[in-house]
Amino acid sequence: MNIIFALLLLVGGLAILWKCAELLVAGAVGLAKRLGISSLVIGLTVVAMGTSAPELAVSIAGVLEKTGEGGNIAVGNVFGSNIANLALVGGLVALIRPLMVKRQTLRREIPVMIIMELLLWPFLCNSHLGRPEAFALLVMFTALILITIHLAQKESKQNRNKQAELNRLAAENVNDTEVITRASGDGIKGGDGIKNVLFIVIGLIGLAVGAKMAVEGAVFIGTKIGLSVSVISLTIIAFGTSLPELVTCVVAAIKGHHDISVGNLIGSNIFNTLLVVGGAGIVLPFDIEQRFAGGVDYWIMIIVSVAFALAVILGKRIIGRISGTLLLCGYVGYLVYLFRFSG
Repeated sequence: MNIIFALLLLVGGLAILWKCAELLVAGAVGLAKRLGISSLVIGLTVVAMGTSAPELAVSIAGVLEKTGEGGNIAVGNVFGSNIANLALVGGLVALIRPLMVKRQTLRREIPVMIIMELLLWPFLCNSHLGRPEAFALLVMFTALILITIHLAQKESKQNRNKQAELNRLAAENVNDTEVITRASGDGIKGGDGIKNVLFIVIGLIGLAVGAKMAVEGAVFIGTKIGLSVSVISLTIIAFGTSLPELVTCVVAAIKGHHDISVGNLIGSNIFNTLLVVGGAGIVLPFDIEQRFAGGVDYWIMIIVSVAFALAVILGKRIIGRISGTLLLCGYVGYLVYLFRFSG
């Protein structure tokens, strides 16, 4: 392999990842909307899972590489993506339009995200992740998904009851334009079901192909310019796999869909922490460097998560442009640290 071919692999792989993640999200959201689930739940689950698919694919591809660096690629990708999601993507979105966070998200989802990241330390502190530990992470992930589904079903039932009441009032010719308009139904439509399923299938296949290309190209280029595999996974690969979150959140911010943005960011970090690390460990147990086993990069991820939570609290559930600028500056500072002191 030469540098030109490696560059083509990297750019082509990231392009495929980005486009196929968009297809996956579009298809999944289309199907999920048929259930009448709120945009926050969709952001926390369907959109988050779709935009976290590149991290999962890249991390699994990484551990399957016979270089001895698979664990560093997998975990470095997760840490780097989690940091990029909150500091880079969250900061940029807040600059475009102040990000409003629901009280329930501050009290429930954000603390869960931080707790899950903290619980990762006991699993990685010995610089090795075996299948039993990976299985435990997947069990926690499954439990969270089941709880979220239960809450979503409860919310959907409440929405159906509310819609039924609105329809009843409309049928009784209530002279209330707003009631009649809402009852007439702007019901959530998921579009063509077959088309959505096709998008999901194409997205999943494309993510696997793009992940393989991105890992090979990035590792080769980074090695040639003297970067360690750990730094490559924390920067080049992490940024590439965070592109779906970036594009989704920016579009949602421009359209004013705050719940999609917030749900996507928090949900993606939870998915990365549990599903991506656990999934990679189930495929193949791996070893990691000390920097990922409770070292500086791990604690930077925790600090960024806490800083994001503080920005929400201090802003009274609004992440404004000043907080967004501080988050972005923090991410730039992290990159300077990586390239200056960790390369």
